[in-house]
Amino acid sequence: MRLCFVGSLISCAALLVLLSGWYASPAAGQTDSRPQAAERLREAELNPRFNVDTTLVLIPATVTDSSNRFVLGLQKEDFHLFEDGAEQTIAHFSGEDVPLSVGLVFDTSGSMDSKLRTSRQAALQFLKTMNPQDEAFLVEFSDRAELAVGFTSRVEQIQEKLMSVQPGGLTAMLDAAEMALREMKKAKNPRKTILIISDGGDNNSRYLAREIEALVREADVQIYAMGVFEPSIFSGLAREEISGPRLLSELAEHTGGRAFSASDPNDLPNVAARIGIELRNQYVLAYSPKNQNKDGKYRRVEVKVAEPAAIPNLKLRWRLGYYAPSQ
Repeated sequence: MRLCFVGSLISCAALLVLLSGWYASPAAGQTDSRPQAAERLREAELNPRFNVDTTLVLIPATVTDSSNRFVLGLQKEDFHLFEDGAEQTIAHFSGEDVPLSVGLVFDTSGSMDSKLRTSRQAALQFLKTMNPQDEAFLVEFSDRAELAVGFTSRVEQIQEKLMSVQPGGLTAMLDAAEMALREMKKAKNPRKTILIISDGGDNNSRYLAREIEALVREADVQIYAMGVFEPSIFSGLAREEISGPRLLSELAEHTGGRAFSASDPNDLPNVAARIGIELRNQYVLAYSPKNQNKDGKYRRVEVKVAEPAAIPNLKLRWRLGYYAPSQ
């Protein structure tokens, strides 16, 4: 596994709230202020008081060793960050967990009939990894995409909805991805993740793959995908159906997430738990780009980490870049 990074633009005011409010643990006898800190962060994002020169790029990241175990305890000095080849100064750093905004995109098409039970278990397993400060929504899709549950911090609402789904119809996966990206614009947390649970390609969407790829490049969202994508299922399928798993893999790769292919549906709950744990073991780096041009162009980001002598062969994964602000 490589290191997982996802970039986002955030004001200095918002980032300072994130680093000082969410990351601080309450002392004995004190009330946990993290919900209030999250609200202050949202207020700072909606009403920034700093000019564009204080805009930061926020990058959550995970580090694993050669055995896919998470490597914790690294310091800011261990990381080097580059934008379009130019090294940047890491202004803020933390190795703590932060609240997430999650979009769960769940396939209920007819082809999911025999896999529905384990896919539902996988979704429920992932929801168990969420914290009280997190929020999530649920998009279901078969012939068409539907926002089944809007953003909520009460995961039991999503759990109840998942328990009532019935399989049937075709697969409008791209439409569901578009709906999830649109809904994610309402997120209150800077870190945003979409998890797609599906068993195959698209055969009933209005949107095209290239349109979704463009939307993903513009969105500040980390995408994970999981499902049963056996090579044997490709025989006799249409090209758009074959391209579904490949598209999910490309979208995940581009955003710093991952696409998991399970040959056995019973493996899905463990994969879902792994994704949840991965999201909880990430470093957060932030930098103010040396290139302050508001040209709307795509900026490529690269991150390197110094390997401790006792832990060689560290694996890295990061988002490939972000779009600069435009005039």
